[in-house]
Amino acid sequence: MRGYTEVISPNIFNLDLWHTSGHAEHYKKNMFVFDIEGSEFAMKPMNCPGHCLIFGQRVRSHRELPIRMAEFGVLHRNEISGALAGLTRVRRFVQDDSHIFCTEEQVKAEVLDCLDFMKFVYGALGMTYRLELSTRPEKALGDMALWDVAEEQLRAALNEFTGGPEGWKLNPGDGAFYGPKIDIKVFDALERPHQCATIQLDFQLPIRFKLKYQGGQSGHHGEGEGGRATPVMEMPSAEEAAAATAALDATGEGEKKEAEDVLDPGYHRPIIVHRAMLGSVERMVAVLTEHFGGKWPFWLSPRQAIVVPVGQNHIPYAQSVRAALHDAGFFVDVNDSTKTLNKKIREGQLAQYNFILVVGSAEEEGGTVNIRTRDNKVHGTKSVAETVEMFKTYEKEYTREV
Repeated sequence: MRGYTEVISPNIFNLDLWHTSGHAEHYKKNMFVFDIEGSEFAMKPMNCPGHCLIFGQRVRSHRELPIRMAEFGVLHRNEISGALAGLTRVRRFVQDDSHIFCTEEQVKAEVLDCLDFMKFVYGALGMTYRLELSTRPEKALGDMALWDVAEEQLRAALNEFTGGPEGWKLNPGDGAFYGPKIDIKVFDALERPHQCATIQLDFQLPIRFKLKYQGGQSGHHGEGEGGRATPVMEMPSAEEAAAATAALDATGEGEKKEAEDVLDPGYHRPIIVHRAMLGSVERMVAVLTEHFGGKWPFWLSPRQAIVVPVGQNHIPYAQSVRAALHDAGFFVDVNDSTKTLNKKIREGQLAQYNFILVVGSAEEEGGTVNIRTRDNKVHGTKSVAETVEMFKTYEKEYTREV
């Protein structure tokens, strides 16, 4: 979908990888580190370095770019106990992560594609959003001319996407120190903002991992300082960024990286676009639970329908209805308890099943079900085939009111 290749990177890497990426120097305290046969290994707190290894496994041609890698990766971060909060901040979470390796000229088109993807996702969820462009901070790393080009491409993409500069907000100096970014603030049903999706440009990881592609034209040949990579979510504070930059300056690591960053003729350095739509899946589940008030829309609900037999002798027919709907691709349960009909219907509504399907003698004889919603809106009697078609329509149209 959308030109992405799904990849799976290891959960554990030798700490040498995190020295290359810069995380070992500046993020190690937030990583789970342990010893294996006398060497330090760590659980990955982000997917970026693993995707860089995949890109760098062989010589790449400019004809292959852009290369879009996507991974629903399990990440581990050693958060302090006082910072943990329900599903919104946890030590183990899944990120719908993607890294796009592209040329400088492809940045605008790739950002526009990410914005279109974001519009589709949050439109389906019924959430509004605000776009913010965060530009070069005071302690930025890398070629300043490249920063200018990248920021101009992001501006152009935002203007084209929104129809003009009035459609987005500028945050001067609030970019990550390795590249500018577009922050996407989504708003729930109570108009509370949440930082979930993000689109960021990164010039530094390609330098640190010596990533390159052959042929084509590019104004970016990779000259510049080495830098620290940071996670797509939960970015470091300005103080942390300044401290990291000061550390690089103090050790001369920036100059060392710059001296090492020499490409052979005919090769160019790619730019990485970090992209996440949901961010932390667990955090998004928490946000959506409040956004929907616990009433998940039919197309997203894990409890789409429950079949309620009027009596015990109707359980076999209820099971056959459940099987037909399940085979059509829907989540359906059966309440085969000995409770009263009204009690079973009420329990189904309280459990937030989108539809309660009551079956008795008349329904069994006619091959139908009697349909009502969790809000007790009665849809009447429909055949099982008609019910399947109704469900497919609600699912296809991302209906939110049932």
